[in-house]
Amino acid sequence: MGSTTEKDQQFTWHPFTHLKYAESPINITRTEGSYYYSEDGTKIIDAISSWWVNLHGHCHPYISQKITEQLCTNEHSIFSGFTHPGAVELAERILQHLPANQQRIFYSDDGSTSVEVALKMALQYWHNKGEARKLIIAFENAYHGDTFGGMSVGARNAFNNAFSPLLFDVVHVPLPAFNEEEFYFEQFEKILSHHPVAAFIFEPLVQGAAGMLMYKEEHLDRLMAICKKHSVITIADEVMTGFGRTGHFFASNVLHHKPDIVCLSKGLTGGYMPLGITSCAGFIYDAFICDEKEKTFFHGHSYTANPIACAAALASLDLMEKPETWDNIKRINEQHIAFFRFFHEFYPNVVCRIRGTIIAIDVPGRENRHYLNPLAENISGFFIKKNILIRPLGNVLYLIPPYCISKDDLQYIYDAIAEYFGLLDVSIEI
Repeated sequence: MGSTTEKDQQFTWHPFTHLKYAESPINITRTEGSYYYSEDGTKIIDAISSWWVNLHGHCHPYISQKITEQLCTNEHSIFSGFTHPGAVELAERILQHLPANQQRIFYSDDGSTSVEVALKMALQYWHNKGEARKLIIAFENAYHGDTFGGMSVGARNAFNNAFSPLLFDVVHVPLPAFNEEEFYFEQFEKILSHHPVAAFIFEPLVQGAAGMLMYKEEHLDRLMAICKKHSVITIADEVMTGFGRTGHFFASNVLHHKPDIVCLSKGLTGGYMPLGITSCAGFIYDAFICDEKEKTFFHGHSYTANPIACAAALASLDLMEKPETWDNIKRINEQHIAFFRFFHEFYPNVVCRIRGTIIAIDVPGRENRHYLNPLAENISGFFIKKNILIRPLGNVLYLIPPYCISKDDLQYIYDAIAEYFGLLDVSIEI
């Protein structure tokens, strides 16, 4: 008959996987809390929240219960011309946590599609207004998903080289510099003054796939102020940064200037179901209210506002609103800081970044912060032998754990990190 792993290698195609040299995948038969359990019973600590999606732990009984209840009432109903209680309640409650200027919720399927919706909203806004604004500005090293719009506004690299001729032109600017700051902001304003810029899209405070690169909110605020001055639409991609990851409900909440559009997914359902949200300010929505049918927002998905996904998101939101969740977020951040202070004494020249529940460490190597850096396999291989799931971004070793992770498990991971750095001189070529 063949094992699951053997059949997997015969029938499936895994994402972001070099097919020729990939090792056999680990067969996970059960999950609970912050753990995976493989078919042989091995317990693996999920240190990256299953690709940044899980918030409260795997198979959380409360979320599972709410999904089960929803299955018995409405598994799916079309969202064009119809509605259902879960979608309405989720929209109302999410807006209570988003910046106050956000007025409407548009549902899609995942992070990439939430970005695609945002870009189309922004571009069609100007089309509906009769203004020829089509240029998008994004940060260098950005990652906004794998759909064509998302690839276009992301960094041009190995992720999308094969499609480069088909992507639309975007102006990519560096993250706000910490030296020659005035020159940087002057150059940014010059772009907006001399070009028909439609929108500026960014990952607020932390660029995830770029290697957990972090920058200051005051610098982003200055860029957003310039955008407001030139009536440029601002799009906050909070797919990764949302739902407490940066220590705030949303990273945008700490900004003085609020984005016009916000993209959400990943932690939205607590890691249970695919679901995307694109929220927008009232003036964006109003530009689509007109007599001409041609100005309708012609975008939709078969599973838009799926009731089961909405039930999962509502249950996850219930847990996010509990003080215990924020106590755990605070505890994880404090543990990260304490570990960094210890680690820095031994490795003062190693770059380490912390924001909320995220900690990232640059492993010294031949190619810094390069997704295809060969250190990635070395890092992940070492930690999986310790029964820790870590998926490095090239040579960037990072943790973004579920909020239920225990103090002891975090310490075990820190100890493994210290051990890995202690072996660097004999295990890899520096």
